[in-house]
Amino acid sequence: MNEELQSLERNHTWTLVKPPSGKKIVGCKWVFKKMVDGSRPKRLWYKARLVAKGYSQVQGVDFNEVFSPVVKHTSIRVLLSLVAIKDLELEQLDVKTAFLHGDLEEQIYMKQPEGFEVVGKENHVCLLKKSLYGLKQSPRQWYKKFDSFMVSINFSRSNYDSCVYFKKLSSGESIYLLLYVDDMLIVASNMDEIVRLKEQLGSAFEMKDLGAAKRILGMEISRNRPNRKLFLSQKEFAGKVIRRFGMEKAKIVSTPLATHFKLSAAMSPKSEHEKKYMENVSYSSTVGSLMYLMVCTRPNIAQAVSVVSRYLTCPGRGHWEAVKWIFRYLKGTINAHLDFGGNEILTGYVNSDFGGDLDKRRSLTGYVFTLGGCAISWKSTLQSTIALSSTEAEYTTIMEAIREAIWLKAFLGEVTSLGDPIMVFCDNQSAIHLTNDRMFHERTKHIDIRYHFVRDVISEGNVLVKKISTEENPADMLTKPLPITKFKFCSKYNFSLLLVCF
Repeated sequence: MNEELQSLERNHTWTLVKPPSGKKIVGCKWVFKKMVDGSRPKRLWYKARLVAKGYSQVQGVDFNEVFSPVVKHTSIRVLLSLVAIKDLELEQLDVKTAFLHGDLEEQIYMKQPEGFEVVGKENHVCLLKKSLYGLKQSPRQWYKKFDSFMVSINFSRSNYDSCVYFKKLSSGESIYLLLYVDDMLIVASNMDEIVRLKEQLGSAFEMKDLGAAKRILGMEISRNRPNRKLFLSQKEFAGKVIRRFGMEKAKIVSTPLATHFKLSAAMSPKSEHEKKYMENVSYSSTVGSLMYLMVCTRPNIAQAVSVVSRYLTCPGRGHWEAVKWIFRYLKGTINAHLDFGGNEILTGYVNSDFGGDLDKRRSLTGYVFTLGGCAISWKSTLQSTIALSSTEAEYTTIMEAIREAIWLKAFLGEVTSLGDPIMVFCDNQSAIHLTNDRMFHERTKHIDIRYHFVRDVISEGNVLVKKISTEENPADMLTKPLPITKFKFCSKYNFSLLLVCF
């Protein structure tokens, strides 16, 4: 607690003033946590943090805007892929007490910390000059402070990801910085430039230099530099989740969702006995953990997670059995990882499951983009409208994929040289013809006009849609449960090494 107060005093976080009349006084509290040293797991240390009771703040009075961006996971994977392909340096930094650096724009008064009231001024309150943990606007003020600093040292903010910064060097190379709240990744070909940037950051903020990047957002990073390979996995997080939900002794299975699972809302609890049973099941928390795995490193469970997440409001036993099946698959593939390396060719694959949703008969969109043969972006989600044919379902999927392709092409154009059009492969010949043919068709006149922007993109030459056979389409695993042979084939496009124990 003394260390925390000393840190706040050094940062000039507040000044003591007499309580103003008619002004709201925000409370505060101490939060204590037992921490584990990442480099030495057996070493414990203890942390105290003073937190403002921001839940009592009133919008329009105590704060206005609160949104603060973070770097996209896709952006992280794109940069990691380039690190592997070009054999770049990859370093990591952590900002100590990041939120305390933000400058407040509103006048906020807070009670003095419990147990540390200044003698003779017990009735005074703290007029905050800097943001504090717990305040609604703290994340936003920290980002604004950091953003203004990066601009001041001649870094440019990406137009396509507000938390990616880059600067062209005199050598013609670039240096990149990715920000996720208080975690930073720095990428450059020259280590001297990274050291110089670290010194600049250290002069403005209290930083912790973590050296070569080993872990970011629960993802483990390892490299094989002689072969220009970089591996991204979540083995530790996956193991922690499996133990947390008591699935460490479960029998392993070969696919994330078997073909016999036909989930629908009709499987929700009907009897009192089943309702009581499901009340003791942490369904939402379990699916949330699986979703984080899927978002970061596991496109192979995207379709399964997409299906089970539709029933968060009223899950039944059948839905819970499907979730446990995913855990059984996860246990057998705990060592699976993304393997970055190869070339700078960006390729997309799309597929849809026509009318796959048993409740509203909506179709499922699935796409995956690979850079150098490894997945960097993927999606598996229900379409917002009901498709009347498989052609329409595939056409809608192509539209979603091309939107992502446009963003990827633009983002890659900022951080590297990417001039070739992006190849997007689809296994539906009718949908491909529809993307190129501007003629009026009686059977397609009902398709929303917003989907037809695909034709303009293709005519400009930015994206090319090509035919691929269903047997060779890796996006199949993002739309439906597959037999083990086809599932393993699809996984090879997204994982160089898929280790299983069955």
